Amino acid sequence: MSVLHSEILEQPSVIRRLLEMETDRVASIGRSLAAQDIRYVVIAARGTSDNAARYGQYVFGAQNHLAVALATPSLYSVYKRPPRLEGALVIGISQSGQSPDIVSVLEEAHRQGVATVAVTNDPASPLAAAARHVLELHVGQEQSVAATKTYTAQLAALALLSMSMTGALIRPSALDSIPDVMEQALGSEQAARAAAERMVHSNRCVVVGRGFNYATTFEVALKMKELSYVEAEPYSSADFEHGPIAMVEPGFPVVLVNVAEAMRGEMLALQDSLREHGATLIVLGDDQSLPRPADAWIPVPGHTPEWLTPLVAILPGQLLAYHLTLARGSDPDRPRTIRKVTLTR
Repeated sequence: MSVLHSEILEQPSVIRRLLEMETDRVASIGRSLAAQDIRYVVIAARGTSDNAARYGQYVFGAQNHLAVALATPSLYSVYKRPPRLEGALVIGISQSGQSPDIVSVLEEAHRQGVATVAVTNDPASPLAAAARHVLELHVGQEQSVAATKTYTAQLAALALLSMSMTGALIRPSALDSIPDVMEQALGSEQAARAAAERMVHSNRCVVVGRGFNYATTFEVALKMKELSYVEAEPYSSADFEHGPIAMVEPGFPVVLVNVAEAMRGEMLALQDSLREHGATLIVLGDDQSLPRPADAWIPVPGHTPEWLTPLVAILPGQLLAYHLTLARGSDPDRPRTIRKVTLTR
């Protein structure tokens, strides 16, 4: 078993530990933030953490009714022309807490006197030092170069923070059942392995989803690129139909993330259209009653509140990327050219 695979399997226990260790602290942070005049959120992140930030856009928008922007770190670190942040909650997300450009966003937010939160696995990091509040991930050392357990921990941390700001963070909460559902999601491994075999000979594909799982499409595509070197591009289903669908030809692999009811009709209509174009369809789906595509179906456990499904849906996606990597003859523990910590400025 590879290190990456073992860390994928570790994620339910990681989330249990995070909830146990951080819920009370985050409830206190939420009370502090609720007392401030927060009118919008700015999130600074890179790489996998940037995909967690995309989830944050939906969570804080839907649950807290706040507009959410992704920061442009080079405005702070390179151009030295930061925007005015009055009324903002500024969140920095980084596994290591080391990237100077992400740290610079929180340092500027502190200088301007606005609320800041660091979401990091290292409470002694520069990012943590720059923030008023620190939300620790409690992941332990993530040895794999490609992030898995830190990503789901970041999603859980953002969900906790969102709940705390609404005053809804009361135990037991909706999050408490998620580790058990994640355990169920790991049971999709055989289906993920079979799906990987269907796309092993293609050097390109797209990953399509929408809504809360827009972040999932980005993270699945990133893992495919990092590990298997497949040119995997993520799209919102709405954006995909506005032009990029022209790429699809017979045999072109399309991974559809069809989870939760809100986008079900749209995703099924897109699925039918893609089949007409001859695409090879790989569906991550949670509705077992739906007719399944002829190519590959990877089950995702159902009956989870939609805003928490990204914590569950990503696990079959990680397993798909892992098995695609093995099938293409690459080592998931030694991806070429990338490093665990990247210090962007």
